[in-house]
Amino acid sequence: MRGAPLHIARAAESSLSRSAEAGAPLSLPLVAEPIVQTTVSELPESRARVEVEVSVREVAAAVDAAARSLGKNLRLPGFRKGKVPAAVLLQRLGRESVLDEALRDRLSRWYVQAVDDAGIAAVGDPDISLGELPADGEPFRFSFEIGVRPVATLGTWRGLEVARREPAFEESDVEQQLAEARERLARLEPVERAAARGDFVAIDYSGAIDGEPIEGGQGRGQLIELGSGRLVPGFEDGLIGALAGEERTVELTFPDDYEASELAGRPATFVITVNEVREKQLPELDDDFATDSAGLDTLDELRAEIRNGLLESDERAVEREFRGAVLDAAVAAATVSVPDALIDARNQEAWDRTLHSLEHRGLSKEAFLQIAGKTEEELLAEARVDAEQALRREAVLSAIIAAESIEPSDDELIATLIERLPPEQRPTTPAAQAKLLERLRKAGRLAELREDVAADRALEELVGAATPIDPGRAAAREKLWTPGS
Repeated sequence: MRGAPLHIARAAESSLSRSAEAGAPLSLPLVAEPIVQTTVSELPESRARVEVEVSVREVAAAVDAAARSLGKNLRLPGFRKGKVPAAVLLQRLGRESVLDEALRDRLSRWYVQAVDDAGIAAVGDPDISLGELPADGEPFRFSFEIGVRPVATLGTWRGLEVARREPAFEESDVEQQLAEARERLARLEPVERAAARGDFVAIDYSGAIDGEPIEGGQGRGQLIELGSGRLVPGFEDGLIGALAGEERTVELTFPDDYEASELAGRPATFVITVNEVREKQLPELDDDFATDSAGLDTLDELRAEIRNGLLESDERAVEREFRGAVLDAAVAAATVSVPDALIDARNQEAWDRTLHSLEHRGLSKEAFLQIAGKTEEELLAEARVDAEQALRREAVLSAIIAAESIEPSDDELIATLIERLPPEQRPTTPAAQAKLLERLRKAGRLAELREDVAADRALEELVGAATPIDPGRAAAREKLWTPGS
């Protein structure tokens, strides 16, 4: 819940998913000298100023690494390429230029470690002020101002009465899942008739604009579903009624918001040859279908299995809803001041994470906005309420952590880390697990993990102390309640 802005934190994260080595008992190695030391000053409007001092040893290591990096391709008489000693490189390149490179390379890491050392819950991007370049044998100093999570004054949080519905499902959901299973097992059979909506056609096609072929606008043996709406408007409709072996010319216009901007709004001509018309044939809904789709003996067994799955899924949904409602009830009872600037910063953080996730899935921001049918500003405006509530929730959980003196043990941290790693990468020995924690500490992310685990425990404490009540009773009480009553 707390930590560095996404672009800084990403640059500083260590590779925690690599296998850890074995050899020592479960204990964190002693650190002779901290990499960074911090002093925190509280500012108005949920902000803090952090003064940071980077150790002499760390600065020297950064300069040495930067010198070696800069000297990889440097050739000097008497030395092999890439083997020039750091001291020689410093003399040749100049300490100031090497130090400047070192700071550029390490600043994001030092920032994350400073946030960890300061014990603040950072929100948004920092305003960083760099000090003078340190002389040889001197520490490096810099400072930053950053938004921090607001502080909550708890109201009543034990024994909250919160609505909890009973898990349920509709029989129409069962039929929907059966229909989807039939679609998955459908066969496409050739037919000797005109193509109709819902049919599939195998085609060759070639597109042109003003007589010039469209780049990437040709294809052979393509199978498309008529009426699916997946292609440019007019393309599928132009093949309704076509017979196998028929050639058709389809005139259409690319939409104004078409992703390939060079085609947007332009008229085009497609020459299409229909090679085959295929009809989708769904399997009968019988015992054979139950066997083919789920390995069960009867259709009744399949229906029962779907019902059980739907019920279990809704039970999990009910639990999530109840936990969220209990936390929101505690938030409503608490006093939390959240400045607008902090809400905007958290909102931007969430948006940046969304974009990062989309990039990993190969979806650009522009494509996502087109799918959403909204501008970035509109999406941010809609998400602002959620950003504010997220800050209030975190503030309340933090207050419960303090009130209950919740401090997760190393064993709890390790258990959480192991749960987040793929099974094949989970360390199994105490020494390997301790090494994993140490790597996290060096990356400046141990305090963040500790707070995440503490927040989970605080939420368990909160939910465990709550009393679930019937939604009808809760609604009636809400209707009768008036401010000041």
